[in-house]
Amino acid sequence: MSPFSRLLHDLRIQRNIRQADLAAMVGYDQTYISALEVGLKGPPTREFVDRLAAALILCPDDEAELYAAADASQRKLVIDSDVPQEVYVLINRLRTSLPGLTPTQVRVMTEVLNLKPVNEDMWESTRRSSGRRRKREARM
Repeated sequence: MSPFSRLLHDLRIQRNIRQADLAAMVGYDQTYISALEVGLKGPPTREFVDRLAAALILCPDDEAELYAAADASQRKLVIDSDVPQEVYVLINRLRTSLPGLTPTQVRVMTEVLNLKPVNEDMWESTRRSSGRRRKREARM
């Protein structure tokens, strides 16, 4: 279940609103609300999230959480063409490993991503030195 699906369901239950009533409040079909809640539909459009936030009259923190959940529920990833090749390899490895990741592995990767970013110059010097190391190893 996506972060948005979970949050939508929780908000609706907390406020004791039936799917049909919420659908009427935001101007969408009840089947769409249901599909969002169970994760059959991808992340909602910005328009839907705007209407939902307005209909539920969310406090600023809850509204920010709603938009963050919608953003975190994106299913597609676009990689900039100018990123290093290692990023493509990493993304592919992650994509193929996703089905078997344990919660512990996900937590560890999240912690690594939360580390302070490395200086770009360090990234470049690491790439250059590893290339020299490979060339030296190839000569032996």
